This record gives sequence, structure tokens and C-alpha cells, in this order.
Amino acid sequence: MAKIKALHAREILDSRGNPTVETTVWSDDDHGAITSIPSGASTGRLEALELRDGDPARFNGLGVMKAVANVNNIISKYVVGQDPTKQNTIDQILINLDGTTNKSKLGSNAVLSVSQSVCELGAQVANLQTYDYLAQKYGLVAPSSKRLPTPIFNLINGGKHGAGNLDFQEFHLIPSSQMNFKKALEVGDMIYQALKKILTAKKAIHSVGDEGGFAPNLYTNVDALELLSEAVAATIYKANQDVYFGLDVAASSFYKNGKYQIKDRQEAYAPQEFAKYLIDLKKQYNLLSIEDPFDQDEWKHWVALYQELGQETMIVGDDLLVTNPGLLTKAIQSHACNAVLVKPNQIGTISETVQVVKLAKANNFSVVVSHRSGDTDEDFIADFAVGIGADYAKFGAPNRMERVTKYNRLSFIQEYLSAQGK
Repeated sequence: MAKIKALHAREILDSRGNPTVETTVWSDDDHGAITSIPSGASTGRLEALELRDGDPARFNGLGVMKAVANVNNIISKYVVGQDPTKQNTIDQILINLDGTTNKSKLGSNAVLSVSQSVCELGAQVANLQTYDYLAQKYGLVAPSSKRLPTPIFNLINGGKHGAGNLDFQEFHLIPSSQMNFKKALEVGDMIYQALKKILTAKKAIHSVGDEGGFAPNLYTNVDALELLSEAVAATIYKANQDVYFGLDVAASSFYKNGKYQIKDRQEAYAPQEFAKYLIDLKKQYNLLSIEDPFDQDEWKHWVALYQELGQETMIVGDDLLVTNPGLLTKAIQSHACNAVLVKPNQIGTISETVQVVKLAKANNFSVVVSHRSGDTDEDFIADFAVGIGADYAKFGAPNRMERVTKYNRLSFIQEYLSAQGK
């Protein structure tokens, strides 16, 4: 039986040039794993908290040396000597060491860096691909090349992911789930390139945002959906047949004094007016999914929208649910949504994340595994999405290497699974 013999964290930079935690773990049978932790710009109020140093003289206060020290000086004392395949046991050690509901003592960035690196080490010790290891460990459906998550491409970035250009945070292109992953990736990339040509021809800004999607200078949020429609029409693919559209509204970011203020009209929308606006968008563009349509505390409006659209549209909870089993349970009981966005760093450990996935699946929720806007070249989240049998994987646009590496990993997994037994 292998044992963890060493654990070491250090400070590195993420895709936004901000510090994050990288942790390496070794076993006494000469296996090793390295993992690095992403960070979100748009965060739910109740998600697990990163630990930042707060020293303005270093990285504008965003340094993570305190989190690094917590791994090296505190966590390592309790994790070294443990069996790396005992994920739940080690995660419980981390939870107990922190002792808070939101990982604020040690920092979710410190805690997850250890939990995730242990998971990857456990897979190596078990001589399994990480996705296979997760599926077997947690009794989930065995991965298949024909059942990989459908990608959700964030082709236009707005909100906190853009340049102050749009209110809504993400404008999605979603290939048909009837396509295999590699075909879906090809389709997404072709439409992405078509969108770039259209923006260039219109002499619009075509620089990219945090998640690799374009951040054009537009007058309204509807203009972005029109651009997506135009980009699809410029290819051989058909909207509402080969590809569909979706939104991450991220409504909490423009919710003030009980109303929603967006650039599409001068007056702020009352909640019922904003619901009608979203319903009209759904009808006009046949939206497949709407993420965070209302503020994270406005549960009654979520319920009302779900009653109106939930039979034919994914109503996705991100800020509302923050990968938290208690909040997911509330959403299930109140019928507030029918899909959950899953981000391990919102809850802090791999086993807690899997608990949320299992709860969602048991209640017929769609599962969307997501990266974060501040990410690294780590591709663990792709294996995680496959291993837990996610319905969708939201990893940004097919651009910027920290996004593409995850799509390339999914492409490899499809080839690897297809070749098994041959």
C-alpha cells in the first residue's frame, strides 16, 4: 500500500497574472502529481473563500504565501503518511483542520490544491487514468467515448470576463449533444473563427476576454446574440439543429436596489419585467440554457422562471448554488432550477464536489462542470468532467492555452477510450 511521503506548495501565476497555489505530492512508490488551482472573478457570496495575503506591496495584495505556508507547515503534517487512494479520509482531514463552513481558515485554494493533487496521485498509484479512477472510486458510470460531456463555448465575453462592454457575462455556443466530442470541438472552433472574421469586417473590437471569447464594443446584449447568429449562418451549420445558444446572465453583478440595470434600455428592469425580457430572448433565439438569470438571493424569481421555462430550457445555478449540497437541496425542494454548475474550488475538496454531483444526478439535474476565469494550464477538470459523467463541460472559448488544454485533453480522452480493446 502506497503512502504519501512528501507534500510541497508554491506560489505561481494564473492566466490573469495573479498568484495562485501549485501543490506537488509524492508517494513512497515513486509516483508524483502536480496540481494548480483556478480563481474566479465572478464569485458567489456563499462559495468557499480563497486565502489572499492582503499585502499591498506584493501583487496588489493578491499574494498567496499564507495559503502556501498552510499547505507546507500545517496540512503536510497530517497528510504525509496517508494512503493517497483514501480520498474521502484525506478530504475529511482537510475539512477538520480548517474547521470553518467556507474554508476561510486555511483557504480554499490551499485545501483544494491538496485534495486535487491527492486525487491525481491516487489515480497514478492505482495505475488508472484520472477520469477512470474517479468513476470507479465513486461508483459512477464507466466513461465511454460516446458519452463525453458536450462542450459549452463562451464565444463572447462580457460582464467581469469582458472589458465593461456588455452586462451579461457569457454568450454561449452549444453544439448538439448528438455529435461526438471531436466533432463538437471542430464545430465550435469553425464558428469562433467565423465570428472573428465578422468582427474584423465590421471594424469592431475583436480582442479577447478572460475566457478567450471576444469582447466587442456593442450597444446592447442582444447585439451579441445577433453576432452569434450571424457567425453560425456564415458556416455550413444550422442554428437550432447543429448548434444552440445559451447565456450566463450573472445577474447579481448588475442587480441594485431590487432592480436589474442593463444597457438594453435606460430604465432598470423590475424582476417581473426582467423575467419577461429573458423569456422573450428565449423565444427569439431558442436559448438552450440560461445561467444565473436572477440575483443569488432572489429565490422566488428563480422559481417563477423555472415554472415558465424549466420544461424546455436549462436554468443553471452557479452563484445561486456555489457547488454546495445544502443550497442544491434547497433548489431541488423549491424547484428553482434544473441544472447545477460544478466548480471544485467553490466547495474546496474533491469528495464534497462529487457529493454535489451525485445529489444532482439523483434528482435529474443536468451537471455542467466548469473552469474559472482565472485558470492555469492544469487539465484535471477535463478528467473530472468525464469521470463524474457530466452532461456539459464549460471551459471557455477554443482560444488561450489555459482553455484549449482542457479541450485537447477531452479530445485525447475520446481517442483513448475509442482505442481501448483494439
